[in-house]
Amino acid sequence: MLHHALLAFAADDSKNADNSLPTEDPVMNFLLSLTNLHAALGRLLDKLQPLALLAARIYVTDVFWKSGWLKLTNWSSTLDLFRDEYHVPLLPPDLAAVVGTFGELFFPALLVVGLFGRVAALGTSAVNAMAVISYAYVLLQDGYEAAIGQHILWGTLLLGLTVFGPGKLSIDAWAERRITTRAHGLRGSGKAPVPA
Repeated sequence: MLHHALLAFAADDSKNADNSLPTEDPVMNFLLSLTNLHAALGRLLDKLQPLALLAARIYVTDVFWKSGWLKLTNWSSTLDLFRDEYHVPLLPPDLAAVVGTFGELFFPALLVVGLFGRVAALGTSAVNAMAVISYAYVLLQDGYEAAIGQHILWGTLLLGLTVFGPGKLSIDAWAERRITTRAHGLRGSGKAPVPA
């Protein structure tokens, strides 16, 4: 099935691309066919980007939201953790507990709906980095490779969301489309833009 879809995409390319013209060299023909198949696969996978970005946003949000909610609903335990276990640099433990809990709830809430998605990803990255820094004396010991690996995974997903943005399935994309449509409509009408 996938092979047929790729061949169909490749056939469309061969009608419009100069690099797919048959040559007398069979090796070159084979390489051109592979190139066309690769390009077709790329176009097919590009259609999955919005879903992949949404899945990354949901996954990271779930992890941080649960952690923040647990801290919020068990506040006395959270304060004890920040006073005795977590060593957040530069902040007193009680303030670090408030800032950390806020960060675990606020930034992921923005991230999951894709509102100010890049800022939300950066904010969640800062929370992730601070968690590693404040608990490094445990996380960097032998036997905690899986725990630090989770933080690296979350950091990698957040880096991707920071670089690529939240994707088409986000409030940011909706707002951008709306602003662009409005700007084009006003440009065509000769009217000056009016703030919303």
